Amino acid sequence: MPARGAGPAPGGPVTRIRTHLTVSLDGYTAGPNQSLEQPLGEGGLELHAWAFATRSFRALHGLEGGVGGLDDERAAAAHDGLAATIMGRNMFGPVRGDWPDESWRGWWGERPPFGHPVFVLTHYPRAPLELEGGTSFHFVSGGLDEAVERALEVAAASGGDIAVAGGAQTVQQALAAGVVDDLELHVVPLLLGSGSRLFERLDGGPYGFTCVELASSPGVAHFRYARSGPAAG
Repeated sequence: MPARGAGPAPGGPVTRIRTHLTVSLDGYTAGPNQSLEQPLGEGGLELHAWAFATRSFRALHGLEGGVGGLDDERAAAAHDGLAATIMGRNMFGPVRGDWPDESWRGWWGERPPFGHPVFVLTHYPRAPLELEGGTSFHFVSGGLDEAVERALEVAAASGGDIAVAGGAQTVQQALAAGVVDDLELHVVPLLLGSGSRLFERLDGGPYGFTCVELASSPGVAHFRYARSGPAAG
């Protein structure tokens, strides 16, 4: 895997790989029984009520209104300064196995909120998908290393950071590989009981992070961690 380095200009900003995730109090990023009708599983939509209410989230999705304040600032920060995003196939859509056709184009319609290249981890190749607003989906069958390498190439050319967006298994891979520089967890006081749990398959980890910020509104606590040491192993 190539080392993260400076941006397009010598001495420019260093590309960082960031993860922003909302989790329940018992550690789940989605509820059980995810489906086309319930992409975040049973009860999972409630996890993101804090973000749905913010001005930044609503503007990103072409909606008016919304509240300002701390939650709005953290919702905006999740998208600011990004050059590329990496996500798992489950986050892109509910289709399993080989692609039967190319009719599924993501959850977000013809103008997704990313505005940059998105690299989707999958075992099954598919042609890139170009949508409106600068978003393009690229289907990576070579694993996380290939996705990170391609995202770094984009970031080196255009500047900016890389987001590992989810779902839980994709973030677990990135944490285990030690490629995440900044980890922000938005913890809501909701108990899901089951579903997609974030901190699994990490051999007791994650390791190498220090909490550098904690701020809370009535509905969600925002924990921000920065890489301070190597991952275990």
